[in-house]
Amino acid sequence: MYDRNMERVAPKVALPERLKPHFQEYDVEHLDLKRNADLVIQRVLEFGSWEEIRWLFQLYGARRVRLFVHRHGERWLKPVTFIYWRRLLRIRSWISSPLPTSKGEMWNR
Repeated sequence: MYDRNMERVAPKVALPERLKPHFQEYDVEHLDLKRNADLVIQRVLEFGSWEEIRWLFQLYGARRVRLFVHRHGERWLKPVTFIYWRRLLRIRSWISSPLPTSKGEMWNR
């Protein structure tokens, strides 16, 4: 199933059990995988096993995952995770954070 943003999400797909601990602040039974795609992609890229990453790519497709890393990767992922996925997905340009300070730098003063 495709929508206007080229998101591929099958209806009635549930979050894998092993991913649920990474969504503690959410009611996973009511988590909309289509509407909350960026959140799901971020958590799986950051914490998922290879099996869960395969699930992610089957659910959303490589194009949608690349779009997330391009748009939000620098701000939503840890620096090492962002660099890893950027290189693996061969993303050469991305949208940089508009904030001048590095992640966490403000709190270390």
